[in-house]
Amino acid sequence: MTTHNVPQSNRVHHVRSGELAGYAAISGGTAGSKNLWMGLVENPPLSATDNHHHGESEAGVYVVSGHPVFVYHDGTQEVRIAAHPGDFLLVPPFVPHREENPDPEEPVVVVIARTTQEPIKVSVPALYQLQETQKQ
Repeated sequence: MTTHNVPQSNRVHHVRSGELAGYAAISGGTAGSKNLWMGLVENPPLSATDNHHHGESEAGVYVVSGHPVFVYHDGTQEVRIAAHPGDFLLVPPFVPHREENPDPEEPVVVVIARTTQEPIKVSVPALYQLQETQKQ
């Protein structure tokens, strides 16, 4: 007997663009995923996130549209990576960073894949270089 409210783990799941649960497209709740979360995020023009990291989660980012800037600290200075549509980025676990959209008119749209089911966001007061001993 199959319960229709619980996603089955023995089939391919199709989540249509209009069926996202907030930002989440693929998650434990939407498709029964156990180790992967994927979603679509839009950042408005002239916006920036706070400085943060995603705990133990790796985050893969694919730029759909817009020109986001990813900022992190290399131990000497802030490093700014200007990304473009079609680019991929990897944010390793615990690495403090910030996303910016400097464009005054165009929003940024990205697809994010994470290795945890829950969105982890730990705000930090400033960017710093992650040291191996800081990983907990």
